[in-house]
Amino acid sequence: MTCAELLIRLLRDTYGVDTVFGIPGVHTVELYRVLEGGEANMRHVTPRHEQGAGFMADGYARTTGKPGVCFIITGPGMTNIATAMGQALADSIPMLVISSVNRRDTLGLGQGRLHELPSQQQMMAGVSRFSHTLLDADRLPEVMARAFAIFDGARPGPVHIEIPIDLFNAPVKAPRSWQRPQLARPAPDSASLNQACQWLNGAERPLVLLGGGCAAAPEAARQLVEALDAPTVVTVNAKGVLGSEHPLDLGPNASFPPVRDMARDADVVLAIGTEIGETDYDVVFDDGFEIGGRLIRVDLDAEQLVRNHCADLAMVADAGLALLALAERLGKQRHARQGAERTRAALDALNLANDPAFATYVPLFATLNKALPDAVLVGDSCATVYAGNHLVTRPEPRRYFNSASGYGTLGYGLPAAMGACLGRPDLPVVALVGDGGVMFTLTELACAVEERLPLVILLWHNQGYEEIRRFMDNAGVTRLGVDIQPPDFQMLAAGFGCAATRVGDPAGLQRALDNRPSDGPMLIEVDAAAWQAAVA
Repeated sequence: MTCAELLIRLLRDTYGVDTVFGIPGVHTVELYRVLEGGEANMRHVTPRHEQGAGFMADGYARTTGKPGVCFIITGPGMTNIATAMGQALADSIPMLVISSVNRRDTLGLGQGRLHELPSQQQMMAGVSRFSHTLLDADRLPEVMARAFAIFDGARPGPVHIEIPIDLFNAPVKAPRSWQRPQLARPAPDSASLNQACQWLNGAERPLVLLGGGCAAAPEAARQLVEALDAPTVVTVNAKGVLGSEHPLDLGPNASFPPVRDMARDADVVLAIGTEIGETDYDVVFDDGFEIGGRLIRVDLDAEQLVRNHCADLAMVADAGLALLALAERLGKQRHARQGAERTRAALDALNLANDPAFATYVPLFATLNKALPDAVLVGDSCATVYAGNHLVTRPEPRRYFNSASGYGTLGYGLPAAMGACLGRPDLPVVALVGDGGVMFTLTELACAVEERLPLVILLWHNQGYEEIRRFMDNAGVTRLGVDIQPPDFQMLAAGFGCAATRVGDPAGLQRALDNRPSDGPMLIEVDAAAWQAAVA
């Protein structure tokens, strides 16, 4: 078989890949020869920009827990997808990017060949767990195994494999086995578990911090926090780990004084699968999140255990396995520490529903929850997302994510929601976008229509870059470049063949949601000024 045929068979038969995102190019036609006529039994989705391909793969991975896979052309295709890979790297999202690169005998020579870069591999190494140039076609199974070892057994993130165009048709040997290598993630060692349990059992005011690494073990997470009777900060990427309205769930509200007071007053803090990073614990950017007592940290990445907050006890382990081990050891003796009362007191002090910064959005999310209670909400960096991070609860993990927690790119929401639609066709999906950020990837509406994705695009139209306007105003900087000219979104949607409507109040939003099509996307444009006047 050829190298291209081997690649497709490894993806399909060994690693169970059923969906690929990519834009064909002259350098990748041999990959598409193998996909021709659906013989590979893999769905190929064609975005309108490689950045969109990366964001779609990201959304697919977040909802399914499986790597999103992209086929990308040499040169500009790779520079286009780099932003999406940066977002996935920041949030530890498994993504496999297979690209072409120029012929082996021309690499690094600077001859001005089509799509040539000085070193494509070096450029992509900065936004990936590793970037590899395949120089021997028979090594492809080994390189693929290395990529999936990252996804299965280490801290995940994007992996880039580039194949010189003269290798696609190179003959290769069949691998010795088509079986997927089985990797067991590391479990916490017994001595560290005993020490952690001793500190936690002796604590009077414990606090738990759960990050996105805990998404695969929600039952163990609930068992653990209930055994400890400990208030729990759940980050944006861990929303739903404790379920909806859990009495110990403080939400991702560590930037606010009532929760920060709990962190300073806690005698033991247990942090599992979380970076304890700025966009989850310090969105007010004042470095005010402090841990007063002993800190126990669990992370799959040893380096992460010494970043941001150095632990008194650090365990290199899979978050899910650590949750299970701790829950089993602590589950037999349940503590009574007034955890629910302390959590309720903090949430009452926050009073988010009546906070002027969030009050506008309370009826919006109430309407969404009433119409689509099981929906996956996928967001850009926009006003509705900033509010939803604090207001929204989800019944399960992997039902709420966005680009505002971490890398913070714009243009993520629409294509990532499309990836979520493809990954979870059994669930409704809503893209939360703004009129500024959606313009980065609005062309992906064409792909959503083509794929007949029943996606709701909730576009908050506030006439420009509202968040940056606010920062400029607070800094005493004259507004420049933020009051941008908006397009006619209704006309644009119609041009793509996408259903669209404009609303200005909760009743209008409810009607629009009730009448959304079942076989294609719908853009619901919310007039922010009219909405704010209606709910004031």
